[in-house]
Amino acid sequence: MVAAAVGPRIFHGHLNRISHADSPAQAQFHAEQAFRDASLISTAVALIAALSVAMAVSSYVTRRISSPVSALAAAAQEVAGGHYDVRVPRPALGVEFQTLARSFTSMAERLQSVEVTRRRLLADLAHEMRTPVATLDAYLEAIEDGVANLDVATSAVLRAQTRRLARLAEDVTSVSRAEEHQLDLYLTLVWPGNLVAAAVNAAAERYAAAGVTLSHVVAPQSPEVHVDIDRMGQVLGNLLDNALRHTPAGGQVQVRVSTDLGKVRIEVADSGVGLSPEHLAHVFERFYRVDQARDRAHGGSGIGLAIVKAVVEAHGGRVAVSSDGPGRGAVFTVVLPAVARSVQRGAS
Repeated sequence: MVAAAVGPRIFHGHLNRISHADSPAQAQFHAEQAFRDASLISTAVALIAALSVAMAVSSYVTRRISSPVSALAAAAQEVAGGHYDVRVPRPALGVEFQTLARSFTSMAERLQSVEVTRRRLLADLAHEMRTPVATLDAYLEAIEDGVANLDVATSAVLRAQTRRLARLAEDVTSVSRAEEHQLDLYLTLVWPGNLVAAAVNAAAERYAAAGVTLSHVVAPQSPEVHVDIDRMGQVLGNLLDNALRHTPAGGQVQVRVSTDLGKVRIEVADSGVGLSPEHLAHVFERFYRVDQARDRAHGGSGIGLAIVKAVVEAHGGRVAVSSDGPGRGAVFTVVLPAVARSVQRGAS
């Protein structure tokens, strides 16, 4: 644009001189000079103008970009220093920068959540270990002082506490491996009715001793599932143990298997104490207890449901819980991908 504006004027100025030329040679000289000056001067002015515009635009863009980049760099240093509550505002610089800011904020929020979980885990783990360790220390001190004897009853108490510590260590290891996707799954094609029947038979004696009725119903057309039989047995066992701990004598627990949109649904429904709405979103967290005192009295480690969630998700499924409120029972639902082919089975 600058060259187009300047060039013709210079060229026309030299052309005017041609009309006053005294000879053809002089006219030719002015014509060549007109072309040369118009080209050189217009190009030089155009380059200067282009350079000025480029520097101005570059300076503006640099200022626009440097501010959010500096903010992102500062936020990254904060996160590296362990301050995960930092957030990055979304700059108005296009989709790419907004995506970067949103991703960084999501990462910081995730790290903050992990840090909160880690601190709570360490605190809860220390709390869980404190009781059995204190019991062991007290009994050992009593034996050393001659206050207590190492008889059958004392040995039973000591062994119960060591088993509790061993179970706690095993549960923490299991849920950690599952959440980190390090579980060794040996997948087998199995009918869900067989899984449920095995879990119900294993828990039948405990339920009978507690006076709780245990039953199961399997839809006859339920398709097979591809699962690790031992891991899914652990899932169902944990759900049945949880239902037993929260269902008083005279109550009922039923395991139901059905099919829904190509998925296999396994439901463990109890008529126990139920759950308040504020607890539903947290029951699968490590060491979360609705009733702290009651669960400890019944031997729960607070990790069983976390293991259920991790193992089910490792199988590509999902787990959920619902309840109509306190005193109205709860339903834990495990949803697993079904194998395409199905088999005809009889209801249990």
